[in-house]
Amino acid sequence: MKTMTWLALTAGAASLVAGLAHAQEAATGTDMEALVAAAEAEGMLTTIALPHDWCNYGGVIDAFKAKYPGIEINELNPTGSSAEELEAVRANVGNTGPQAPDVLDVGLSFGPSAQAEGLLQPYKVSTWDSIPEDAKDPDGHWYGDYYGVVAMAVNTDLVDPVPTSFADLLKPEYAGQVGLGGDPRTSNNAAMAVMSAGIARGGEPGQAAAEAGLGFFAELNAAGNFVPVDGSTGTLAQGTTPILIDWDYNGLSRRDELAGNPPVEVVVPSDAAVAGVYVQAISAHAPHPNAAKLWMEHLYSDEGQLLWLEGYCRPVRLDDLLARNAVPEELLANLPTSSAETVFPTLEQQEANAETIRNGWDSVVGAEIAPE
Repeated sequence: MKTMTWLALTAGAASLVAGLAHAQEAATGTDMEALVAAAEAEGMLTTIALPHDWCNYGGVIDAFKAKYPGIEINELNPTGSSAEELEAVRANVGNTGPQAPDVLDVGLSFGPSAQAEGLLQPYKVSTWDSIPEDAKDPDGHWYGDYYGVVAMAVNTDLVDPVPTSFADLLKPEYAGQVGLGGDPRTSNNAAMAVMSAGIARGGEPGQAAAEAGLGFFAELNAAGNFVPVDGSTGTLAQGTTPILIDWDYNGLSRRDELAGNPPVEVVVPSDAAVAGVYVQAISAHAPHPNAAKLWMEHLYSDEGQLLWLEGYCRPVRLDDLLARNAVPEELLANLPTSSAETVFPTLEQQEANAETIRNGWDSVVGAEIAPE
């Protein structure tokens, strides 16, 4: 099991230094003035699968619009999965219209596979050197941007006591209450939730944890505790899935959105704390490649990285920001903790997990995930 040093959150971060370094570093030779002009000439950026309540994407998008008002953002399929993002690229090769995505945000395991398929084009952002080596393709086809930890969002109006572990979820008092934030066969966050359940049972990250996780969900389904729907804020609030397993930042965002109606508690399970990294990339067939590059510069600037923290996500350049005392203490204090040691599965382990789940979910668990 691999621990990535760049993912460690440390205490004692000082207050935000005056004048964040929003300007890009000259080391990569990026001509920002020329890039902005080229992007504005294109006039549009097409994104895909970026829900505004996911990791503060609403704030990230608004900040980009404020900086570059001449560039329209065309948002496709905000609730789409990583697999659906790649399919949209495949389906629109040669299409320069509004259905062809320029940029992608996918789970870690999807980046290298998309690169191998020729779906991505390389680009190194100005802050490239501060992105840890084990979080990026050396040629710039994909690079990690943020990560979260698998957690349970619990509607405490309907659930008492609040479960604190995966083992708790098998108890009869949670009948008809437990859901996933996606379909584990196609959704990275749901697949990582299955791995987490397997790690809680002692499985090593990768195929072993996936198999153990499938066994867990088979038991959960047989007990009548699992609700096979694509969970959301609505299903959490309405009681369809009053216990929703997803990334911690999604749970915290839902809690804030609901504002106490109903009250929501977000718990990282005591028997497994598993982190998952998401990566950014530019489509090899992007109709607006310069706008796509400018979007990446925005995401990997100090400003963009801190916007992730505002949405309860840990940014990939966190170590660099901390070293320069550029992180407000209150943003770090908002993140949930766990008594379990955080596990950071490697790319190979995530790929093995995803493949095992795709091949085994139907036969082992036998629950068809219905849309909300």
